[in-house]
Amino acid sequence: MNILPYSPDWDDRIEALLDLSMGLGRRARVAERLREGNQQIRDFAFIMVSSENELLATISFWPISIGGQPALLLGPLAVTSEYQGKGLGQNLMNHALLEIDKDVSHGQIILLVGDLPYYKKSGFEIAPSGISMPGPLDMNRLLVRGEAAQIATLEGAVAIL
Repeated sequence: MNILPYSPDWDDRIEALLDLSMGLGRRARVAERLREGNQQIRDFAFIMVSSENELLATISFWPISIGGQPALLLGPLAVTSEYQGKGLGQNLMNHALLEIDKDVSHGQIILLVGDLPYYKKSGFEIAPSGISMPGPLDMNRLLVRGEAAQIATLEGAVAIL
């Protein structure tokens, strides 16, 4: 399995994987409001492919702000059903997070909507209660990663940067 940088050549396969792994209702989710009209950060978008060049997983990041402070939105992260639970998503995410950690120009705050037990392995925690998303959301699923001092001061609306 190889991790490759994102390329638009993969767009159709990525969309098909996202539809299969997250369902067609994925476009109605709150996080999707932050991707509409936004551009993913190509330097932090990756795919994982098999030795036969089959798409196995994908991850992307989007520029956002939290109360005016620059941040990144992680997602979607998706893995083909036959490889779920085998560590591919975690490996792909950790690869992307290492790349982000090397680049100080985008800040180090990363926000996502997901399950804490899965994302905690990569340093995510429940976001402060003063953060508001553009729509209804279980706030226990709003997770953040960054320096503790930065996280402690996060407050305000999440918006496209």
